[in-house]
Amino acid sequence: MTVTIGTHEIPNAEERYVKLNHGTTRYIEAGSGYPTILVHGVGYTGGAHNWLLNIGPLSSKLRVLAVDCPAWGKGEGQLGQEYSFAYLVDFIREFQDALGLEKTNLVGHSMGGWLASLFGYESPNRLNKLVLVASGGAMPRQLKTMVEFKPPERDQILDGLKHTVKDASVDLEALADYNFALTDNPARLAAYRNVLTHMNNMETRERYNTVRRFGHIDVPTLVVWGRNDQTNALEMGEMTHRGIPGSKMVVFDCGHFIPTEAPDELNAALLDFLPD
Repeated sequence: MTVTIGTHEIPNAEERYVKLNHGTTRYIEAGSGYPTILVHGVGYTGGAHNWLLNIGPLSSKLRVLAVDCPAWGKGEGQLGQEYSFAYLVDFIREFQDALGLEKTNLVGHSMGGWLASLFGYESPNRLNKLVLVASGGAMPRQLKTMVEFKPPERDQILDGLKHTVKDASVDLEALADYNFALTDNPARLAAYRNVLTHMNNMETRERYNTVRRFGHIDVPTLVVWGRNDQTNALEMGEMTHRGIPGSKMVVFDCGHFIPTEAPDELNAALLDFLPD
């Protein structure tokens, strides 16, 4: 089967849905190696499809499971309830449980890296290896983009893709249409606003700060960062690398959106680090 995101095709992949406590969750699966969950960042139009340039290459050696977090992508959000990091981290465990996976690799980008860091601290027994890609959580500061969030228009989405997708084979117009279609859901917008309210609260950011937890992460860990990251500065990556015992670090000449800004470099680093 083939999964198509905009006009970009991921061969030998399948878009699936699984019933969890909050409702249905979409995930994109490809490959048959060691199970590896990919967790996306916080952007409103984000989801499993954020990994469109990574799923195919990684599936050559791994069983790739790119998942939508609740309130993102095509699945159902946790509507009518307050979001919390505790819930979102447990969502990853529930996803493992639903698929019968006792242990997996876990790769998280940005917000997904924050969740992955907390997961590594709480549930090392459920992890084989951990990869933190420009991950959040190490600095308790508010982000202006969250405070001033407004649902993006289609042209704003396209402009963002022009700055963050550096693969000439991707039809950005079609990808903008794909992403914009995900915004036409008032219930999902309400759920997303709940996410931002919780995530950008300073008390939340201090309580779920990852720095004190780094020293307790005892699974093999790779830290991946962009040298020119304007969202989570390189110093956060260096702090993460220093804090996690025995971790490895790679730095690419790109910004924050490594999965689409430097996909070839990221894929090579993951395929070098993750397969047993």
